[in-house]
Amino acid sequence: AHQALLKAVALQLDKLEATIAAKIDKTEPLAQRAEIIQSVPGLAGTAAAGIIAFLPELGLVDRQAASALVGVAPFDDDSGKRRGERHIQGGRRKLRKLLFMPIVGAATQHNPVLKACYQRLIARGKKAKVALIACMRKLIGILNTMLARGEKWDPTKHAIA
Repeated sequence: AHQALLKAVALQLDKLEATIAAKIDKTEPLAQRAEIIQSVPGLAGTAAAGIIAFLPELGLVDRQAASALVGVAPFDDDSGKRRGERHIQGGRRKLRKLLFMPIVGAATQHNPVLKACYQRLIARGKKAKVALIACMRKLIGILNTMLARGEKWDPTKHAIA
């Protein structure tokens, strides 16, 4: 019974993903945004659909605002002379959770720019999750610029940023 239920849920998920992809493909502005997002190594259809749905402001705001909207901008915990740790907070939790696994793959394997950033942060002693969130913030900034300019992925433009 459990296997039958899992099969039914998987079938419904496939239908839902196909419907979302069809809606994006039918709408020209969304199709252009999806094409730009999917040109980034490590991001595919589900990530692109999530970014389009949960962050329509991307490409229209600055990178700091985009990072804050996703909830990956570091906020301080300072008081008087005490300097506390920086933490991420707020933002759009569903999008942040949706992007976490694509960032893991992009930062550790598929995206040379994010991989170099991740390895540099790890070499400086940052924890793995801190480095991944920093890579997510970097990716949001890159996507913001790409969508604002209408450009596809070019690793030479984002190598040092």
